[in-house]
Amino acid sequence: MEYKKNDILTVTIEDMGIGGEGIGRVGGYTLFIKDAVIGDVVTCKIMKANKNYAYAKLEKVLTPSSVRVEPPCKYYRQCGGCQLQAMSYEAQLEYKQNKVRNNLIRIGGFEKEFVDRVTESIVGMDVPYYYRNKAQFPVGTDKEGNLITGFYAGRTHDIIANTDCALGVNDNRIILETVLGYMKENGITAYDEKTGEGLIRHILTRKGFTSGEIMVCLVVNTKKPLPCQDKLIDSLTRIPGMTSVSLNVNTERTNVIMGKEVRTIWGKDTITDTIRVRNTSDFSLTDKEISFQISPLSFYQVNPIQTEKLYSLALEYAGLTGQETVWDLYCGIGTISLFLASKARQVYGVEIVPQAIEDARKNAEINEIGNAEFFVGKAEEVLPEKYKKEGIHADVIVVDPPRKGCDEACLDTMLKMQPKRIVYVSCDSATLARDLKVLCAGGYEITKLRAVDQFGQTVHVETVVLMSRVEGK
Repeated sequence: MEYKKNDILTVTIEDMGIGGEGIGRVGGYTLFIKDAVIGDVVTCKIMKANKNYAYAKLEKVLTPSSVRVEPPCKYYRQCGGCQLQAMSYEAQLEYKQNKVRNNLIRIGGFEKEFVDRVTESIVGMDVPYYYRNKAQFPVGTDKEGNLITGFYAGRTHDIIANTDCALGVNDNRIILETVLGYMKENGITAYDEKTGEGLIRHILTRKGFTSGEIMVCLVVNTKKPLPCQDKLIDSLTRIPGMTSVSLNVNTERTNVIMGKEVRTIWGKDTITDTIRVRNTSDFSLTDKEISFQISPLSFYQVNPIQTEKLYSLALEYAGLTGQETVWDLYCGIGTISLFLASKARQVYGVEIVPQAIEDARKNAEINEIGNAEFFVGKAEEVLPEKYKKEGIHADVIVVDPPRKGCDEACLDTMLKMQPKRIVYVSCDSATLARDLKVLCAGGYEITKLRAVDQFGQTVHVETVVLMSRVEGK
C-alpha cells in the first residue's frame, strides 16, 4: 500500500535510529518517528512520505513501552536537545552500546562475535542530569517582543525560552535571569539574525566543577563597551563563584557563535578546573590530578566527571611504563597529553588551532610537567617532519579527532610510524568504525574497546579503543 503525507497510522516501535527516533513498520513500510521509544505502540502522522519509508510525527502513545519514563523537562519535545529523555537511563545505555556495536559491524565490517569479544561494558553516569560545565544560550525576543533566552527548537533558529535546562549547572538559571534583567532595565537589545541589528547574541557560561569558579561571556554585536556595563558587572559579581566576566566580539552576519576577539571586563581571563585520574576497576578517584586554565574560546570536555573516566581509560589502554614516547594527535589544550605525561617518558601533542596549543603549553607549565611538548599544525604534516628530520618515533599514538574522524593522510602517517599501540578516542562511532577498518587493514588489530556515556539523555556516545600492532604486517 502507498502512504502519503498526513496519513494517520498505528505502529509498534521495534527499533531506534541513530538520531534517537523510533522505527516501526506497517506492512513492510518503514516509519521514522521522533519522540517514540522502542516498545511503544503509537499513532503517528506522516509528515514526509517516500516510496519505501516516511518521517512521521508522534500523535499519541497508545501503549507505553516498559522503558518509557516521564521526561523531567517540559520542553523536551520542542527542544530536541535531549533525544532520549523519555527513555529510562538503563535503556539509554543499552541503546548507546548497541549503536557502537552496530556501526562496527555495518560500517567497519567486523564480525559480530569479534566485536562482542573485545567490547567491555559501557561506562554510565551516576547522575545523568546537570552535568554540563559549559552552555551557550542564544538571546532573542518572543512574538510579543519580550526578551528571552534558552535553546533553539530542533532544526530551527526559533528560541524556546528556558532558563533552567536539566543538563546544565543550577547556576545557569540565575546567570541568565541576571543578564535578561540587566537588558530589560537598560534597554539593551537582543541580536536579530534577519536584520543583523541588536547588541547581545549569546550568553556563554562555564563552571569549574572542582574549583567552583564561574565564567560568563556575552557574545556581542559591537566593538564598543555595552551601555551601563558597570550595572551588568555589579549584578553578575554578586553571584557566588563568579570569577570572570568577558565580552566576545562577533559583528559578522553568520551562524558561528563565537568571534575571535575576547575582552575581559571583570576578574580573570580564565577559570581553573581539575581533572583527576581514576582507577578504571571501579572509577574511584586517585590522588593524581591535573589543573587546566580555561578561556571562553578553549575546547574543554563539557562533562568533567565522565571525562575523568574517559581519559583514565585512555591512560590504561596506552599501557605506559615510563619508557614510551607518545604522540597525542588533535590534542586541544593538552587534556589527554598531560594525563599521559604522568606515566610516559615523553609526550608530543599536535593541534591545528594555535590558541589551543598556547593553552596546552600554559597548562603544562601550571602543572610543572616538563616532558610534554606541543606543536601547531596538521598531524599528517608535523609527524613526518619530526620523524624524518629529528628521528622522533612513536611507541604509542593517541588520537582524539573531531566528529568527522581522522584525516586520511593522518591515518596513513600513523601507519607509517608503526607504533606498538594506538589508542583511539572517538565522539562518533560511525567515523570510528570507518577509521578502524583502515587501521586494521594496515597491520593493527582491535584489542579492546569501551563506550563511555558523556552526554546523558542524548544520542551521543564516546568510545575508547585499544589497537595493537600485529607482528609481521
